[in-house]
Amino acid sequence: MALGSVLGQAARGMNGVIVKLIDAPVIGPLLGRGFVVITYVGRRSGKTFSTPVNYWRSGDTLTIGVAMADSKSWWRNFLGEGGPISLHLNGSDRTGLAIAKRDDKGRVTVKVTLNPAS
Repeated sequence: MALGSVLGQAARGMNGVIVKLIDAPVIGPLLGRGFVVITYVGRRSGKTFSTPVNYWRSGDTLTIGVAMADSKSWWRNFLGEGGPISLHLNGSDRTGLAIAKRDDKGRVTVKVTLNPAS
């Protein structure tokens, strides 16, 4: 089995664990300080995907740093004018607009501007 395939399976397994732990009563609030589950619709497939990501928050703006961006595709859904995104943030569901940018050093960030809470 190729190393990339093994690492991909390990990452998917770890993502599943993080998603479950974020909703856990004791550890969830601790993980929620740095992780959020995002949900988006694939630009080509039209399928809905959910994945946990690490973020930093400032008011109604979240910044997601995409590590090893060239080996991931989810952030490409938000290039250009960006696109809608849903987040399970601190125990509640929120929506917003996500815009991905790559800087001159190749680093990718996704800025999410949250819609007003309803």
